[in-house]
Amino acid sequence: MKHQIKQVFKSPKFLFGFIVFFAIFITANVYPFISSVGPLDSISKMNFAPPGTYINVQDVVEARGKRILELDLVSKRIATALSDVEKQKMIDFMETYKDIPPGLLSIDDSATLLSTWLNTYDPDERIEGMIRAERNEFMRMNNRIQAMIRGEDGLIVARMEDGELVIDEYNAFDSRDFVNMNNVANVFRFPLGSDNFGRDVMTQLMSAVLVSLRLGLIAGTVATIIGLTLGLLAGYIGDLVDDAIMFITNLFTVIPGFVLLILISYSIGSHSRGVGVVAVVIGLTAWPWTCRSVRSQVISLRNRDHVNLSKLSGHSMPRIIVRDILPYIASYVVMAMILQISAAILAEAQLSMLGLGPSTTTVATLGLMMSWAQMFSAWQAGAWWAFIPVIFCIACISFSLNLMNTGLDQVFNPQLRED
Repeated sequence: MKHQIKQVFKSPKFLFGFIVFFAIFITANVYPFISSVGPLDSISKMNFAPPGTYINVQDVVEARGKRILELDLVSKRIATALSDVEKQKMIDFMETYKDIPPGLLSIDDSATLLSTWLNTYDPDERIEGMIRAERNEFMRMNNRIQAMIRGEDGLIVARMEDGELVIDEYNAFDSRDFVNMNNVANVFRFPLGSDNFGRDVMTQLMSAVLVSLRLGLIAGTVATIIGLTLGLLAGYIGDLVDDAIMFITNLFTVIPGFVLLILISYSIGSHSRGVGVVAVVIGLTAWPWTCRSVRSQVISLRNRDHVNLSKLSGHSMPRIIVRDILPYIASYVVMAMILQISAAILAEAQLSMLGLGPSTTTVATLGLMMSWAQMFSAWQAGAWWAFIPVIFCIACISFSLNLMNTGLDQVFNPQLRED
């Protein structure tokens, strides 16, 4: 066994496929600890947000140059906080009552408008001819401006704890301060953007990889166990047992497996189609070719000398199958299971694209992510990040598993073995 394992890992194809598969598996397991959100948490109000870092801040500033950051926080804040109508009223007030030349001020030049306002407006001054409503309106605008200048409109970061809003005073910032993004709670990094539900595609993708691998493992195990059991019985016993098993196998072979899979999935109903149920259904429809292959292998082994010797020694049929036949086809069974896992993942993706995949709101699969992208027109919206990474993951998983199978075949098949 130890020698065989060494031979397997000396195969370049198996080794490369194993590295690719192992890298995907480790990344999918580690990334949830890095991400601060759940795979199906809606955290963005924008559909198909492109990849990037998003933060909910009061001020938006522009960095000019690589090292120098030019900021005019107050004027930028006022430009955002005051409407164009309010700015125009300020300009009309100063041109009418403060002798400011017409055309000097503009609603697009917030810095000049702010500076002129602060130098000319006196809240205690009573201007003749101005009605009380106008005076109160300008006083309210001035109070807002002064509050923004003093930083009294600062940001306080809150968090949810046990369903209640809790103020975290450690993260209370003055609106004029610079803060480290690591100290701000509402910063979200979308390496692969968000989907139509505002969910982080990267976190969802890593979770979907694990769910799809688990689905493939369950389906592959079911198909391999059924195919192996029936193939061993048909190949070793022969006669009527062989005829009966091959009759059933031929029935499943004549009907296209995917068509049968569609019919079974549809008949189950969406309420019962969980990930486990879909995996079992895929496994129940994927065993025939494993059965036929195992049967042909067993037929070539059942008349070998060591098997005949066991028969003459009076050993039972289960003992002969387990100890004298199964070890010789164990490598083939492993290769068959690897292919079954790959085929199951692809089958689930095909079913989900038809709307017959797992019906769940708690987990995602690679097929469901493709289905959601198709359903909400990600292609038409130009949201490539909603489906291209999923296709890439499916391709990498299938490629790595098939490459591992090819490497195993070269090691254990004498006709393909490279000296």
